[in-house]
Amino acid sequence: MSTSLEKNWEIKDRLYQLKGNKSPIVYMLKTRGIYYFDEEKGYERELKYTRNQRTLFVDEFKGDGVLEHVAFREGVLAVPKEKVTLQKFLSLYHPSKDKYYEEQDNVKEAEDDLDYLEIELDALNTAKSMDIDKAEAILRVEIGSKVNKMTSKEVKRDVMIMARNNPSMFLELASDDNVEVRNIGIKAQEQGIIKLASDQRTFKWASNGRKLMTVPFDENPYSALAAWFKTDEGIEVFQTIEKRLKE
Repeated sequence: MSTSLEKNWEIKDRLYQLKGNKSPIVYMLKTRGIYYFDEEKGYERELKYTRNQRTLFVDEFKGDGVLEHVAFREGVLAVPKEKVTLQKFLSLYHPSKDKYYEEQDNVKEAEDDLDYLEIELDALNTAKSMDIDKAEAILRVEIGSKVNKMTSKEVKRDVMIMARNNPSMFLELASDDNVEVRNIGIKAQEQGIIKLASDQRTFKWASNGRKLMTVPFDENPYSALAAWFKTDEGIEVFQTIEKRLKE
């Protein structure tokens, strides 16, 4: 007797693959001593995959079951549509499904691929139209102060590569205003306009040593500085730094 899991079962060839790109020569899947809680019956039922029974449920066996091995070879197991019992064992009932192996779904994979391609295209278009200052700010997150030695064409090239290789992260950075503000703070420190104390806790004017702000404990100094730039006290300092960077 089938369970409610089998209600919309589709007859087709199916492919199963070990997770984590694992591909041992042979991987034997457990085929006995497995239990499934049948909500309709209200108790656990023993499962066993055999070569001479048309059901997986031991309580429905007619006579003794002859155990059948299930082996993944080089990480893959192809099961034709004619082997419905084995497919149901793998797709519906086995506790290792989605833990140690998964069923390949071509439709879902196509949808996932399309979603990724759309995100990648969006990221590339965003990178292409991005002004050089913002591109530099985003690239600095990836490569740090090395960006200072790059030409504008190199920055544009590398930010396009970054968008292609990790579009989701790139779009997240592109929509984060703090990235640009943080970049201003880093450039100001590099050009000697402001100074970060050796203990990474205090920013000061480099010219006279006057304290600007204290970095909260356990925070990144430049992230904290970017947040401070947006306060009533920090906005004037930020505007002054912007002007001096353009001189």
